[in-house]
Amino acid sequence: MTSDAHGTRDIVEALLGRIAEGDYPRVAELFAEPVDWRLDWPVEGHPAVPWIRPRSSRAEVADHFRSLAAHHVPELNGTSVARILVDGADAVVLGEIVQTVKANGVGYSSPFALHLTVEDGLITRYHIYEDSLTVARALTA
Repeated sequence: MTSDAHGTRDIVEALLGRIAEGDYPRVAELFAEPVDWRLDWPVEGHPAVPWIRPRSSRAEVADHFRSLAAHHVPELNGTSVARILVDGADAVVLGEIVQTVKANGVGYSSPFALHLTVEDGLITRYHIYEDSLTVARALTA
């Protein structure tokens, strides 16, 4: 139940690549069941942001990324990764989310930190910290 830094980095890079490609079933394949999932919002989520809610299964992981994509203009996604830090089974991805809401055309940006843990080649922890209030405000503008 461990992962070396090289294996962790490989899984993180595979995750980021699959997210960028929009291949959500293949994104979900990288996750353990159950997964320790947390987004930077109260556990019950927010009614204006349907993808911010508790998740634990691969099907729910795929649904998260599909829902996120369905609410944004893909051509205007400027999300970027600045750094990937790896320490054994743990990785932190630092970057900036840049999106435009499909329903109202409102753009927003937020720095983010994503804490991942990889064990036996699968992601067992996915905790993302972002300015969720900015996201909610953009969706309700």
